[in-house]
Amino acid sequence: MFTGIIEEVGTIINIEKDKTNIHFDVKANFTSELKIDQSVAHNGVCLTVVSMDIPNSSYRVTAIDETLKKTNLGYLEIDSTVNLERGAQINSRLDGHIVQGHVDQIAVCTKAETQDGSWIYSFEYDSSLNNVTIEKGSITVNGVSLTVVDSGINTFSVAIIPFTYEHTTFNTLKKGDTVNLEFDVIGKYVKKLMELRG
Repeated sequence: MFTGIIEEVGTIINIEKDKTNIHFDVKANFTSELKIDQSVAHNGVCLTVVSMDIPNSSYRVTAIDETLKKTNLGYLEIDSTVNLERGAQINSRLDGHIVQGHVDQIAVCTKAETQDGSWIYSFEYDSSLNNVTIEKGSITVNGVSLTVVDSGINTFSVAIIPFTYEHTTFNTLKKGDTVNLEFDVIGKYVKKLMELRG
């Protein structure tokens, strides 16, 4: 489980294709604190550490074909940056919201603009998967826990404060970019129960 509070921004330093899988080597300051088999969220996608290169401050994770089809990881290139978060600790504060690291679908950024000291980003996603947002509800965008400002049938917007802008990949996000979305887990269960009850 994660919280959507990004620990640091990592850099992709190597990409290796292996049949339908892709291995990503990620350079991150907290590499020496990791261990094999540990879960780390990359742009909101939970991946398992499979090897580490401590002298180079890097570690390797593998994304399978299913993950690549449903997320934006397949768009990553050498020197791409990714939002990183290690799994939540039981004894820590839940500063964001409950995040599983299971991306529901991707979205496209339709607007990125400054607004009097903050930034407003708008997104559009495929409504056929029946995911929903609500105003003032939680949404995870590329692993970042955010509050929905405006909500439509297949659109929503979020406001980004300077700290989040400076310490995540939002400072490189632009109109037309693809992002990973994880919708609020509680909302998903409520929606499913309502569907089952007709």
